[in-house]
Amino acid sequence: MQAVLKFQTRPVPEPVIRVRGLGKVYAGGVRALDSMDLDVGAEEFIAVIGCSGAGKSTFLRCLNQLVTPTEGEIALMGEPVSACCGRSLRQVRRRMGMIFQQFHLVRRLTVLENVLVGRLRFNGTPLRHLMSAVRKFPASEREIAFDCLRQVGIAELAFQRADTLSGGQQQRVAIARALAQEPEVFLADEPIASLDPRSARIVMDTLRRIQEEKKIPVIVNLHQISVAREYAHRIVGMRQGKKIFDGTVETLSEEVISNIYGHMPQEPSPETDPECAYA
Repeated sequence: MQAVLKFQTRPVPEPVIRVRGLGKVYAGGVRALDSMDLDVGAEEFIAVIGCSGAGKSTFLRCLNQLVTPTEGEIALMGEPVSACCGRSLRQVRRRMGMIFQQFHLVRRLTVLENVLVGRLRFNGTPLRHLMSAVRKFPASEREIAFDCLRQVGIAELAFQRADTLSGGQQQRVAIARALAQEPEVFLADEPIASLDPRSARIVMDTLRRIQEEKKIPVIVNLHQISVAREYAHRIVGMRQGKKIFDGTVETLSEEVISNIYGHMPQEPSPETDPECAYA
């Protein structure tokens, strides 16, 4: 009698983020997201591309609940986040560090204080929130903030006011502030749109280093196709609120790009694409 061989199958790892049927309709009936599905694995660097109005920013803001979805489900490490509120919502946002095109720094505070205020906003107790309000920070928190500034290469600027820095330096402060949250996912919404080429490269190199050293997924919204090709492991293309491409850099052909943007763009913009109707 022939023995039956038994093979042990490896469990499929749970995605860090799992999105199913995500939709968002704004006031006036504008549908920004339409039945979006996405699984984000650990250690992925994902670039989301598409013209302005494609739904990229809405998608990222729905992930960390800055925007409340109209429909669908989002799970972080298997835990649903769509119905979170209060303290649990703050914890979701802590676990998803996010930076924006406009930096959102407190301009009158120093670089170090901006990082500390951002950290204590999510990680602090009521007492620490009070200490933050009067700008009195524990030594242990200051050391964590300094370490985050070292990681983005601007520790020497710690005591300068934020409004004295260049755009690229301010964006690195924003990255350090998000790092201080100790996130499990890093989100970046058009982080280089307002930067010169040299500063943009420094910021993108910093994001890639975070992904590689922290071994966490990074999701970046980008207009620049060349930058997406250079930095991303995986590219997601959106048009009119729908995901219409999800693949590797190698499969991002000119035909695919034309389908995403409606033409072959140099750098897509609202002025060159009539579908870029909504910011």
